[in-house]
Amino acid sequence: MINFEGDILEDQQATINLDNRSFNYGDGLFETIRVINGKIMFWEDHYFRLMASMRIMRMEIPMEFSPEFLEEQILILIEKNNLSQKPVKVKINVFRKSGGLYKPTTREIGYSIRTYELNNSFYILNENNYEVELFKDHYVNSGLLATLKSTAKQINILGSIFAEENDYDNCLLVNENKSVVEALNGNLFVVKGNVIKTAPIKDGCLNGITRKKLIEIIKKLDDFTLEETSISPFELQKADELFITNVIAGIQPITKYRKKNFTNTVAKQLLAKLNTTARLG
Repeated sequence: MINFEGDILEDQQATINLDNRSFNYGDGLFETIRVINGKIMFWEDHYFRLMASMRIMRMEIPMEFSPEFLEEQILILIEKNNLSQKPVKVKINVFRKSGGLYKPTTREIGYSIRTYELNNSFYILNENNYEVELFKDHYVNSGLLATLKSTAKQINILGSIFAEENDYDNCLLVNENKSVVEALNGNLFVVKGNVIKTAPIKDGCLNGITRKKLIEIIKKLDDFTLEETSISPFELQKADELFITNVIAGIQPITKYRKKNFTNTVAKQLLAKLNTTARLG
């Protein structure tokens, strides 16, 4: 069952019309959330990112869209799907209501909420081989729009096809300045000695929630220095570790990029701290 604009419907009952603006123009946003035994992880961060993204997209935020209202809608749906005692992935889609061409006739929004059962309650390090390559056919345009979880993800789609066709597990995206921005499905961190780097938001990387939490964790550690700075492709093969972060996987270590193999010592250490933060948060 899904939540479609406040109504709990069977999956087959929930349909969109062909004038849907997210379908026609990518005029939509989404938020992916992890819920464990009825507890929404980092809910405040997800909520405020969604609201900020809607403001950037000049969408009209409904009066009832309080954090309490949306949290209740999520938990009701989880209960309806008999997932209250399970780890769950929740996806919220927000889209501007139909009308107009590029210029919308309204700024009102519709929304949907869906749930998917996950295998593990907390993050487990995937230590399988995980090889990546740069995707250079298209560039991420640095700037505010690139930081949003919008429904216009052509680069991510084409990069995923490229990875599949060339037997890579993921690809790293670069912006118009040839700086490495992120992976197809999450933010990138580069470890060299005791310095951990990640791309700054201004370079066009996703404003990731796990990225934010990991930055907070690293800044409290005496053993490491965190730098939000542009990353050159030449730095990748010189790194000790590379890893990707997102709200579903947590931390995914990269084991190989071109001729360089990487360890996962720091990733393993940080994943333990991320799990602790999730339990407390």
